[in-house]
Amino acid sequence: MSENRRAGLLFGLGAYLCWGIFPAFFPLLKPAGAAEILAHRIVWSFVFMLIVLAVMRRLGDLRALGRRTWAQLALASALIAANWGIYVYAVNNGHVVDAALGYFINPLVTVALGLVIFRERLNPAQWAALGTALVAVAVLTVEVGAPPYIGLGLALTFGLYGLVKKVVAADPRVSVGVEAGLATPVAVGYLVVLQTAGHGTLVGYGGGHVALLVLAGVITALPLLLFAAAAHRLPMVSLGLLFYLTPVMQLSWGVLVGHEPMSAMRWLGFGLIWTALAVFTLDAIRRGRADRLHKVSS
Repeated sequence: MSENRRAGLLFGLGAYLCWGIFPAFFPLLKPAGAAEILAHRIVWSFVFMLIVLAVMRRLGDLRALGRRTWAQLALASALIAANWGIYVYAVNNGHVVDAALGYFINPLVTVALGLVIFRERLNPAQWAALGTALVAVAVLTVEVGAPPYIGLGLALTFGLYGLVKKVVAADPRVSVGVEAGLATPVAVGYLVVLQTAGHGTLVGYGGGHVALLVLAGVITALPLLLFAAAAHRLPMVSLGLLFYLTPVMQLSWGVLVGHEPMSAMRWLGFGLIWTALAVFTLDAIRRGRADRLHKVSS
């Protein structure tokens, strides 16, 4: 394995391990509610990214961004903020398994979005994977009595975020900083109102609580930076396979630590999702090998 690829693997593992331990971290921020935690994630990740961009001398890149890029990053900011908010609510209200479901089905939702938005053509294996995923969602809907809103919300917001990021012509570090910066005025305003009304937790809960709220911003931005570094060094198939590490960790936490209920129907739904992912992943590996052989032969 080359040094570049080994470094990419370490960066990728770092990103997905960070995301995987989120269920253990966010409950530490109680009694802060999901909305307050989201606001602190935005504000402190922006502060962290400002420091990163200043140290790397990339603040000047902001002047080179065009109106179209700013509009795209504003949309990305709204989508990732919605994703973070749903996730924090899920983790702090005993829905870690539902959150894991969202990230298990995210690759399949991305394929579905490509079909609907970009009119991409799917091969039989991809159609089979999507069909199996739809059956899984139907099974989980019957089991709960309602669609898995948390899982679908997480998958849809992150899938749309990924699509927007594909067309953004900006350095990933700059784009992450701008996304946080665009949402920061709203987040600061909310925190000021919350604190003024006596419902905020920034004051009155000790220095340890303040440190954890600040750390929430750092661990929000850090895996995004690690992922960007990994994406430049690893093939997409490798990144896709590593991605599954995060929902596996989240599911394990929800079942083994959170003791969230897993009925037979719920296991069936997850089993169908895993089957769809296996079909999708094997097809991606097969197509990747075929592309490499074609390049060698040509």
